[in-house]
Amino acid sequence: MTDYMPWHDEPLAEESLPLETSPPPDWPPPGSPDIVVARAVTPRPITEVAARLGIAPSDLLPYGHTKAKLPHAFTDDLAERPRGKLVLVTSITPTPAGEGKTTATVGLGDGLNRLGHRAAICLREPSLGPCFGMKGGAAGGGRSQVIPMEDINLHFTGDFHAITSAHNLLAALIDNHLHWNNELNLDPERITWKRAMDMNDRALRHLTVGQGGQSVPRSDGFDITAASEVMAILCLAHDLDDLQRRLGEIVVARTRDGAPVLARDLKADGAMAALLRQALAPNLVQTLEHNPAFVHGGPFANIAHGCNSVMATRSALALADVVVTEAGFGADLGAEKFFNIKCRQAGLAPNAVVVVATLRALKMHGGVAQEALGQPDPQAVRRGAANLARHVENLRSFGVPLVVALNQYDQDSDEEHAALREACEAMGVEMTVSSHWRDGSAGSEALAERVAALLDAPTTAPTLTYADETSLVDKVRSIATRLYGAADISLEDRARRQLEEYEALGYGHLPVCIAKTQYSFAADPELRGLAEGHVLPIREAELAAGAGFVVILCGAIMRMPGMPRHPASDGMRLDEAGEIEGLS
Repeated sequence: MTDYMPWHDEPLAEESLPLETSPPPDWPPPGSPDIVVARAVTPRPITEVAARLGIAPSDLLPYGHTKAKLPHAFTDDLAERPRGKLVLVTSITPTPAGEGKTTATVGLGDGLNRLGHRAAICLREPSLGPCFGMKGGAAGGGRSQVIPMEDINLHFTGDFHAITSAHNLLAALIDNHLHWNNELNLDPERITWKRAMDMNDRALRHLTVGQGGQSVPRSDGFDITAASEVMAILCLAHDLDDLQRRLGEIVVARTRDGAPVLARDLKADGAMAALLRQALAPNLVQTLEHNPAFVHGGPFANIAHGCNSVMATRSALALADVVVTEAGFGADLGAEKFFNIKCRQAGLAPNAVVVVATLRALKMHGGVAQEALGQPDPQAVRRGAANLARHVENLRSFGVPLVVALNQYDQDSDEEHAALREACEAMGVEMTVSSHWRDGSAGSEALAERVAALLDAPTTAPTLTYADETSLVDKVRSIATRLYGAADISLEDRARRQLEEYEALGYGHLPVCIAKTQYSFAADPELRGLAEGHVLPIREAELAAGAGFVVILCGAIMRMPGMPRHPASDGMRLDEAGEIEGLS
């Protein structure tokens, strides 16, 4: 979520802002929309940004002047280079008040560069669904953004469209196979591959296809592209060969005899790989301070695995001394999946973790209503710090050193800062205040210094929550009881049958990807703060064999979100000059 901190009711008119390569120290004015801030900085040619990482112009695949991809021949050559240090940015449980992981990631990357480190950041690409729905864009905020902000938040380099097309090609081939005599003996009632689109549209969750006599009628539905297994495959693939292999492993259906049908059985994997060939190449852009940023892949962390691509992370580690990456939503979702799925599959070993919090969010976890968050309330901060403490405890279980970053608002009081500092001291973790939204790298310098100090410790493989050989049910139970504070899990009959079937088919060694609300440790989004003793309800499971995990759907979570009553698209338009207004 982008961070918009409305200190003033009326933003400064865009035409009154200074247009120069870098903003002055006292800029942006309080309340300036992110799009206004981004437009006031002139991006440098992407070749100049790439040169900071030692990338020659001939090793770029440019998309205009400010965006580029790294060609596969170049990324293949990076495989044998030594790796830099890796920093993971995560957060407390999200609230409507905002936490600001993306902004903190950008600010920390800029701060490390300010200190003289050759640092790069790795982010996910925004989905159009949240951009036009509730969250807005995902390019950071204030003076800690990646640019070109409008391109990144909209079509960017076309990766999402390629993923959507590859996903729907497979869906079309399934129905085409049914139409032409069904030689593989697919059971139309056991086809599990849905369709996908990159937009929030609840009307497409459940539907019937094949009506009108031209095909086989059957039940179907749509997932959002960010939840597509193809998205997960692109983000976890090591190279083009691994991409095509994983695509072939997708299980799309069962035969009438109960045997799994793979995408390669439909001869779909080659064509899908062709559609994704260019999308697999990592995207390079820049921050407002012209530091390198890789923005690639975009799975949500509440309904998917929530991390940017392995290709981008590995490429950045081969090119930079320090890489700062983000995992989506709270540490119970994005960070857990970063360790148990991404690190497990990619062999990554983070050197440090940054847990982002805001006093506003902590006060919400402490029981304060959103409309009262502007009032100082140190006691609410202390109560809400229980949520932070759970995340700190969970992250320590992975064996990686960490620091708490307080994403500062101007309304924060000294008493509230002191209350949180005391709470962090009781947890045995250091807290650093960062004003990167307002001050850019100057505001994140203290955080960057603390993180740099953590990087001196020797790197060890993270301690994962469960072993490969643990049963799927016990993997879910381990996460629920050890990380969510649950007393146990409850399996609906359908979920139990599905997990037993996946075990019988030989997929029991896979990690699990929990799909649940991001607003609570429990499946109930209203249980803020420290949810304890609850039972995690498991509704159903979905096999993602190509991605290499099993999705566990909890409570009422949906893999196709809906829009709010007043979606963000309501405020978007083109002005008289053809520029976009209302995108943030």
